Amino acid sequence: MTTPSSPSARLSRRTFLQRTTLAGAALGFPAVLRAANPNGKVQVAALGLTGQGFSDLHNVGSHAAVRFVGFCDVDSANFKRADTEFPGVPHFADFRAMLEQLGDTVDAITVGIPDHMHALASIEAMRRGKHVYCEKPLAHTVWEIRQMARWAERKNVVTQMGTQIHSNIEYRLAVRLIQDGAIGKVREVRSWVSVAGNERTRLLEPPAPGPVPASLDWNLWLGGAPQRDFAPGVYHPFAWRDWQDFGGGAIGDFGCHILDPVFSALKLKAPLTVVASNTGINRHIWPTAQTVRYVFPGNELTAGPKLTVVWSDGGLRPDRQLAQLPPELDLPKSGSLFLGENGNLVLGHVAAPRLYPVEKFKDFAYPKDLKGLSHYHRWVDAILGGTKTTCGFDYAGPLAETVQLGNVATRVANRAPVQRGSRALDPEKEKPLAWDSTNLRFPESPAATALLTKSYRSGWAVPAAPL
Repeated sequence: MTTPSSPSARLSRRTFLQRTTLAGAALGFPAVLRAANPNGKVQVAALGLTGQGFSDLHNVGSHAAVRFVGFCDVDSANFKRADTEFPGVPHFADFRAMLEQLGDTVDAITVGIPDHMHALASIEAMRRGKHVYCEKPLAHTVWEIRQMARWAERKNVVTQMGTQIHSNIEYRLAVRLIQDGAIGKVREVRSWVSVAGNERTRLLEPPAPGPVPASLDWNLWLGGAPQRDFAPGVYHPFAWRDWQDFGGGAIGDFGCHILDPVFSALKLKAPLTVVASNTGINRHIWPTAQTVRYVFPGNELTAGPKLTVVWSDGGLRPDRQLAQLPPELDLPKSGSLFLGENGNLVLGHVAAPRLYPVEKFKDFAYPKDLKGLSHYHRWVDAILGGTKTTCGFDYAGPLAETVQLGNVATRVANRAPVQRGSRALDPEKEKPLAWDSTNLRFPESPAATALLTKSYRSGWAVPAAPL
């Protein structure tokens, strides 16, 4: 018989988590953490406290079972807002130091920082057995995304990509309609976004350097990216999305959002081919407009053995006549058009799905048994319940890889001089790149294969997941 003071009764938090993780792995689902903490809290560290990072913090923190144990940001000016909402949480500038110092105090982290640092932060947490909520587009390169998915599987942690609209009623209803056969089997999909890939600064080259704010650790902000000087208003806190070293342009920003219901509804994985055309790029910036054409294997939801999905950005969108809209309507500025054998579905970005032509669907009864869910709370609930999320890295990985494959295709496409504004683009003029997802390569294009990964500054390399 053991007593509360006996060695066998003094089970450490680390030992408990290790044992429950092993038990969960044996059963194929994440370990339940509620019993690991007497107060039933999920102890979360938040990485990135401004923009979407703060939104993640605010929404995750609204769950009654969440307790924040660490705030991390390379700019100390960003702590004030987080401290106002959740006072008394320790501050850190370097996420590596935070994870090391807090140790078993942390159960999970949120990652809401620039894209180029998503992979290292997430993987360092997962290597330590922490659950991860990471913003889209998951990571900066295809290789990094693959490593994140592998680490998540290996460590059996609960993950969620920050595509919060995935859980909204609008996108869930669109998925339901497609899978219930409202428009029949799908022949083709067109997706688009109104924003441009180089619209925040309109610069073509890095500008002259300027003074670094006293609150910002520029070296930590750069992380694994190539060395460059700080320039006010050009990279930090938001315009980094325009630059190839840090972000992914328009498709990197919105692709995982808008293509999410396409992947969910049609159960897509890796494309067979990808090809792109654009308004011109250089080594530093993304194009102001691009069109990417993917071809996926067909399945029971598609009209043929292959499915074409076309992405456009920078103000380009399909001809409204494809959707068979009434004369008084136009396509939304951003969204997707599903072309089916028995009709069409238009899904605006964060908007209710609509079926066309109107005459055919005037008596259609839309399902009313769905409701919107909190994407953030679903992650916390999965941690507490030892279940999986619907947007974990097992699902989000192939989606995010596909998005970044579009950027690879754009970087190897025509090298026209950079042009401002939109123009008609024709990816058919480019040779499609055959994609070998299993072996992570483009068999016929060493140049494209080389762009699946990148080099890192010393000390910032992303660790590969053991095979």
